[in-house]
Amino acid sequence: MKAATAVRTARQLAGLSKRALAREAKTSPAAIVWYESGEREPSISTLARLLQAAGYEMHLVMADERRRPDPSVCARRLHDVLELAERLPLKPRTRPLSFPILPR
Repeated sequence: MKAATAVRTARQLAGLSKRALAREAKTSPAAIVWYESGEREPSISTLARLLQAAGYEMHLVMADERRRPDPSVCARRLHDVLELAERLPLKPRTRPLSFPILPR
């Protein structure tokens, strides 16, 4: 997830305005605007502080880009899942509600 998305999402989920998040994180509202728009990238420590001010923790996970799954394996798994989905029974359709016409 990009830093801009993380900051915006955390702020919105916390129900904070940009000004309130800035106050909690001890930064300026303009900085929040810059970070959320992607105009500036916060440092890792700043990002952690912003997320903490919104009530969230940041966890970093390192991913090895060279170890991507084989596309043919992914395609086969997708095929198997879609085939299984086709075998599931269809949900019966519900009848539409009908209301009697009331006299005027």
